[in-house]
Amino acid sequence: MVPAELQRAPGRAATRALKGSSLQLVLGALSGTEATPQELAQIESIVDDIRLRSRAATSPPRVRPGRPRRDSRPTQAPSPPRVAMYSQGMVGFGHIRRNASIAHALRASELQPAIVMIAEAWQAGALLLPEGVDCVTLPALRREPDGAYNPRFLLDVSNQDLIALRTRVIRGAIEVFDPDVLIVDYLPLGVAGELATTLDRLRTRGNTRCVLGLREVLYDGETVRRTWADRANLDAIRNFYDAVWIYGDPAVFDPVREYGLGPDVAAKARYTGYLDQRPRLDLAAARGDPMLESLPPGKIALCLVGGGHDGEALAGAFLQAELPGDMTGVLVTGPLMPWEQRQRVRDDAQQRANVRVLDFVPEPIALIERADRVIAMGGYNTCCEILSFEKHALIVPRVAPEPEQWIRAQRLRDLGLVEVLHPDALSPGALSAWLARDLGPPPPIRQRLDLGGLDRIRGLVAGLLDGTAAGVAVPASA
Repeated sequence: MVPAELQRAPGRAATRALKGSSLQLVLGALSGTEATPQELAQIESIVDDIRLRSRAATSPPRVRPGRPRRDSRPTQAPSPPRVAMYSQGMVGFGHIRRNASIAHALRASELQPAIVMIAEAWQAGALLLPEGVDCVTLPALRREPDGAYNPRFLLDVSNQDLIALRTRVIRGAIEVFDPDVLIVDYLPLGVAGELATTLDRLRTRGNTRCVLGLREVLYDGETVRRTWADRANLDAIRNFYDAVWIYGDPAVFDPVREYGLGPDVAAKARYTGYLDQRPRLDLAAARGDPMLESLPPGKIALCLVGGGHDGEALAGAFLQAELPGDMTGVLVTGPLMPWEQRQRVRDDAQQRANVRVLDFVPEPIALIERADRVIAMGGYNTCCEILSFEKHALIVPRVAPEPEQWIRAQRLRDLGLVEVLHPDALSPGALSAWLARDLGPPPPIRQRLDLGGLDRIRGLVAGLLDGTAAGVAVPASA
């Protein structure tokens, strides 16, 4: 009897796409209505699983060259461990920047793993990566305001076909690279479930430890409980992941407790602390930065608007603010600011002799270190950079449609680490007043905040590799 999953055959276009594959033998015997791309992916997954199980039953266990089995005496030094890292893309550079920071820290550790980052091509090509790290790139998606996914560049390709393509690229890369550890950023099943078949295969084979990495604030509590913490995601965490790393300090925000994520997540959760960005200075210095050298002496007021897609209001207010006489203003517009808005910003900046505008800075860390004051939106990575260098900062967070930045900014303000301006109160006058104030000594960030995330992640990866998996456990109250 033919399984229910195999009772629909593909149309001619899909069959041509599959021509020459082992699926033809299966699909040629089937008839009925057209299968959807998702159903075709399920069919291929079923057949591949049959292949894998058949090989496992008839072949001796495969031992990777250079990685002796634990019960055998090594005759040569084992090869370095392998780490794969997934970031889904879609909006800005936040997810891939976080993974890039972790990759840099792991490469600088004694482990020195070979690292493959799986990310969208337009993002991966824009970032500085250390030696020993490379990328498998995915065609880009764009998340619409209503939550739908559409191709960012391949406009003549359907979103279903693009997700099917991404799914196969991910599955093939993981199959060949065969990582010891897979670190997935933020979405347990990836965009539109594109990681599901890969995670299932990894769990069946049992060679790879899987980790879900989360920023400390996801959304407001209601949205998390309604969408992110749905049954499919929580089942994925329970069935596929060995650990959940929360890149934050529970003294600021405790997502397990505040979102009520339940015992399955709590049992696997480890708080790493925030990710100290100072080590990235070495990577930035190795590439050089003529722009930084061109800045005049004296104080610098730096304005950051994240990716820039909704940063025009902050950028405009900054360009109209009064700067103290010994201060130069530097504005980074971000790569996603629409061209028309970027042109208006540049036109406004031309009226100011003491202001510089930069479209995109692949590695902004040296600029942040150089700045005396920072005015910024409240994304996770921007806040980590500000906190790492103990800068006086005024955060003007995004509050809609997602209040993540507002929640984070308020919590950091309550600890006395940053100042916060609601975007409804944003004006050139408000920024001028803040820039003119005597703010006193730098905020006592390291006395009040855990910034040991990157050091701790090195230990967590080592623990996954040797089976100890030590870390910072969730507080008992969670």
